[in-house]
Amino acid sequence: MKRNNWLAPIALILVLAVLVISVPGQTQTDPQKTRQRTTAPTQDKNQDPKKPTPKAADRLEPDDTAKPTDVPDETQANRMEQISEEAAVVPYYNNFFNTYRLGPEDVISVVVFNQDRYSRSGIIIPPSGRVSLALIPGGVFVNGKTVEEVAEIVKKRYDEYIIDPQVTVSLDKASSYRYSVMGDVGQPGIRLMSHRLTVTEALAEAGGVLQTGNKSKIVVLRRQSNGMLASIPVNVSAIYKGKAADNTFLVPGDQIVVPGNTLKKVQTIMGLAQMATFARVFTGGIF
Repeated sequence: MKRNNWLAPIALILVLAVLVISVPGQTQTDPQKTRQRTTAPTQDKNQDPKKPTPKAADRLEPDDTAKPTDVPDETQANRMEQISEEAAVVPYYNNFFNTYRLGPEDVISVVVFNQDRYSRSGIIIPPSGRVSLALIPGGVFVNGKTVEEVAEIVKKRYDEYIIDPQVTVSLDKASSYRYSVMGDVGQPGIRLMSHRLTVTEALAEAGGVLQTGNKSKIVVLRRQSNGMLASIPVNVSAIYKGKAADNTFLVPGDQIVVPGNTLKKVQTIMGLAQMATFARVFTGGIF
């Protein structure tokens, strides 16, 4: 019994020694279980620390264009074509109406924002050129002025009755601009210029040039500031063949003259011959 009591402390010391030696070996990390370290995204100094830093995949570049995926390519092409056509056509007509000078028989409307008692629509400009408006004695003279100029005049007149009046004057119907087409066309005469016209467009509205008309010798007679008429030659034949640009625009009062061609002269000679034959028969062969 005494020998066993002596061996017990020795066994306890050996057990503790084994435990001390085995502990450092357990602290070695297994390379297969080691996790890869990730670098946190750097944050801008000027960025709000409360806002998370966006990921690279979530950022939108300025030149990124969002294209709808549910619209066919053909439909998108048609939309782009319509936009381009409107961009080309709208200034073409807006330029005419913005520079249009009012005259007799034109129809305009005067609108004062939020003031129905001062507004008036469907005003037919009389030959005197003076239109009547509420609280404006004697009316406003509008002949020879653009709609913007008339709006500015009305605004100044109403400024003593309304605080900062917003006035808009619109041209409802253009009736004072006229031009004429004479010579060998389908329907010669005087016509209204309700929009900007080229010479070829005016000829088309007049029924086109007849077979007896000379398309290469057409002239536009335009009255100058000194009262004299200036002749502007227009080779419509070259325009139709694509050899010249259709860029001769009419102004109010222009006269388009379409002279006759060789066929016209032949028909004139034939007509004179027929008249001479009829006169010879009628007079019994005296002539």
